Amino acid sequence: MRGLSWIGCVAVLIIGASGDPSSAQPTSIEAIEPETVDPEAVAALRRMSDYLSALKGFELTANSSLDVITVHDQRLQMDGVIQYKVKRPGIRVDYNSDKKNRQFFYDGTTFTIYSPTLKFYASAPAPATNKEFMRAVYDKFGISLPLEDLFRWSDGDDSDIKALTSGFSVGTATIDGVHTDHWAFRQGDYDWEVWIEQGARPLPRKLVIIDRTDPARPTHIARLNWVLNPQFTASDFTFVPGSDAQRIHLATFTKDGETK
Repeated sequence: MRGLSWIGCVAVLIIGASGDPSSAQPTSIEAIEPETVDPEAVAALRRMSDYLSALKGFELTANSSLDVITVHDQRLQMDGVIQYKVKRPGIRVDYNSDKKNRQFFYDGTTFTIYSPTLKFYASAPAPATNKEFMRAVYDKFGISLPLEDLFRWSDGDDSDIKALTSGFSVGTATIDGVHTDHWAFRQGDYDWEVWIEQGARPLPRKLVIIDRTDPARPTHIARLNWVLNPQFTASDFTFVPGSDAQRIHLATFTKDGETK
């Protein structure tokens, strides 16, 4: 999951959780074999991604919190909100947090990243489809869009599946009034969980990511709210710089991992 891109970027990501206590009814955790991947867990991810890929368009709001550990081992929480608008082709992301604000625009031909606070922006040509764009923007510029991994499980690349070392059902839970299935995974240095809506709309409703490289186990939590098939205009995905905006160069990766 590219280091679980929704933490990073951009950081993507993406972010806050408040809430309702879930009515989780876990299976016997002690009975679960460690370091095994249940095929049903993988199938749940694929169903979710296939459903998202089939949508003509959607709006997504993710409210999240990210743990930050100080040099004195004190745990702090930083909140943020990510708003997605998606059509075919077209992606718009507004990321607002306690630490930074970013906007991402993709209109089917051009990608732009903009800092509303610093007034800097950078643009580059982009492929013609959302799927190609999301892969190319990472491969060329090292940019991972918030939550992009949610949309990549059905793209024919099994590298993320093969990277899983654990995956199992935790049980069921109610998230913001929605009945969900709760799945837990381990991948590389991260443990992560996803709550997927039951029934005909397998939408992800909550994400939790834990970084195991830090003994404090900082956690990232995001609650997801969806609007399916909304009406958009071309202006929703087109960046128009203001008179005070300054264009800068968008660095690209070389084969040895350096930028230029």
